[in-house]
Amino acid sequence: MLGLVLRRGLHTMKQMCMPWSLGKLNHVAIAVPNMDESIKYYKETLKADVSGKEDLPDHGVTTAFVNLGDTKIELLHPFGEKSPIANFLEKNKDGGIHHICLEVTDINEAIQHVKAKGIRTLGNEPKIGAHGKPVIFLHPKDCNGVLTELEQA
Repeated sequence: MLGLVLRRGLHTMKQMCMPWSLGKLNHVAIAVPNMDESIKYYKETLKADVSGKEDLPDHGVTTAFVNLGDTKIELLHPFGEKSPIANFLEKNKDGGIHHICLEVTDINEAIQHVKAKGIRTLGNEPKIGAHGKPVIFLHPKDCNGVLTELEQA
């Protein structure tokens, strides 16, 4: 019993000493050329629980989420003329995986840490993302070719 109490205490102290930590995979984002057909596929073919569409003008996307228990698939479709998803779909006509999203316990500390490690961010400050929480993207050339979104847990 004492060992369990000590381990829990050390775990709590470790969390307090670390300014931020990485959490779970929040979602995998897929750019889709036809949002309605994609929603229909996940709902009717795979019998998934899919949210309604939401336009996010600040990000240039329309989103819908496929709920998969403790993670999600985010469907992305261009919204507006300057959508980054439009550029992605020009190169990938059938769509495909656009980015992954990882939760962090303190997004501002995480940004400082990754920048200190030489990782470029797309933008200087976090923006409010689809879940109403601060997010920032990390440059794929610095992240093994994967566009990575960090989201405040």
